[in-house]
Amino acid sequence: MQELRARVAALEGARARPARHHVRSFVAAVLIVIGCVLAPLSVVAAWAADELDDTDRYVATVAPLASNPDVQNAVAGRATDALMTRIDLPSLLAEAAPQDRPRLRKALGGRLGDSLEGAVRSFVHDKARAVVASDAFKTVWTEANRRIHSSLDKALTGKGGGAVQLQNDAVTLDIGPVLDRVKQRLVDSGMTVAARIPAVHTDFTLVRSDQVGKVKTYVRLLQLAGNWLPVLAVLLVTAGVLLSVRRRRALVAGALGIAVATALLGIALRVFRAIYLDRLPADVSPAAAGAVYDALTHFLRTTVRMVVALGVIVALGAWLTGPGRYAGLVRGLWTSGIGAVRATADRAGLRTGPVGPFVRRRRAWLTWILVVASLLAYLLWPYPTGWVVVGIALCLLFLLAVVEFLAARAPS
Repeated sequence: MQELRARVAALEGARARPARHHVRSFVAAVLIVIGCVLAPLSVVAAWAADELDDTDRYVATVAPLASNPDVQNAVAGRATDALMTRIDLPSLLAEAAPQDRPRLRKALGGRLGDSLEGAVRSFVHDKARAVVASDAFKTVWTEANRRIHSSLDKALTGKGGGAVQLQNDAVTLDIGPVLDRVKQRLVDSGMTVAARIPAVHTDFTLVRSDQVGKVKTYVRLLQLAGNWLPVLAVLLVTAGVLLSVRRRRALVAGALGIAVATALLGIALRVFRAIYLDRLPADVSPAAAGAVYDALTHFLRTTVRMVVALGVIVALGAWLTGPGRYAGLVRGLWTSGIGAVRATADRAGLRTGPVGPFVRRRRAWLTWILVVASLLAYLLWPYPTGWVVVGIALCLLFLLAVVEFLAARAPS
């Protein structure tokens, strides 16, 4: 009777165990899915936090725009329009000093008749274009953006003032200092009347969209989340993997899920760029707006590629260390290839001495040390890119090959 009861208890336990496994698998799947969903949001949160909190990173983002031809043309055009509205063409020649008229006539190409307005506009634009193409403009642009970086948070939240402001769903930059330099160029070229133009403050649109007013709230929330959201996403996926019955398979699924979700973010950035440029107002240069968009999202797109590369590499590593048939075949080719190299080296007279037996005894420890060192190199890298991740993975692969080479037994 007792034996029968033991068998019944064993059968009931066997039935209950799969149920517990199903619950564990379901909870693990939910955690991994949530972590994968948070992955692209984590990328955006880290980008928002870095752009608003790291002045050097922000300056490195916007500094190349000073050399972009499309941005230079847009700034020059905006400066020309602002100055032309303040130049009194009828009194331009009347107020010019007699000794300055020959120089002014030469600067305007001798056109002082009916085409005066077009000549003056072309003249002003040439001077504005020369200013924005100079090294002085690059210095002014970089230093101004460094000084106003603290105002970027105000721009995104719609609060406060500063050189960067959010008005009418647009992030704008005051280009008054550029206009001052253009006025000085005009005076030096003979248009002395430009010296009478009062201080002009006009805006150059960095970002403009009817959705900025809505997006700024979400960007602010993501900026507050900062680097905690990526940690939460990683912890959720890790918890799901540890809770899963088949952990290796869960790790492969989680890593690929993060890579796919983040890749979708990269695609969304491309799609949004096209939509954003298509909905720009007529007075905003699409080429300049595209350049600004590309610059502001440069590090975001770099992070997307990095996360995708990291996810694929982790999934590939987990799969290759698994018991699968094809994974075993790849490992066999790896081992046999290194063994063939070792045999060739031994025939050539290369001997490892006591190093070989030492590495052979501690191969597992050395492997884990190299993996941990690679992980630390990734974590300590200031701003890793996709190529950095690939480079670290290739270095790890090379070092593992060296360990395998040293641990291989010499042919008898």
